[in-house]
Amino acid sequence: QVQLVESGGGLVQAGGSLRLSCAASGGAFSAYTMGWFRQAPGKEREFVAASWIGGYTSYADSVKGRFTISRDNAKNTVYLQLNSLKPEDTAVYTCAADRAPRLRDPSSYHYWGQGTQVTVSS
Repeated sequence: QVQLVESGGGLVQAGGSLRLSCAASGGAFSAYTMGWFRQAPGKEREFVAASWIGGYTSYADSVKGRFTISRDNAKNTVYLQLNSLKPEDTAVYTCAADRAPRLRDPSSYHYWGQGTQVTVSS
């Protein structure tokens, strides 16, 4: 059983930055694919970024070049650096874990955190 706890959300002005953290416990962290998803009010949950074995990463087109996913396997933590934030980035950001998910499909991730709110003001 893997437990995930996010932190680092908050209120920031457009153009600003935040770093989200997701601390994992209860599993072999390095073996898991870690994903970040977000959900804005009235919208479906959408893929943001993922990191998996071998240092591979993938990003949604909407965040490519602005967001960076990284992980510290020694600390069992995955990070999401959010730069050049836009009001449309406002959402609850949630990390997820699975051994072999379909990267952009949230239904294929078994473990989820509780989410952290990111609000970007214009």
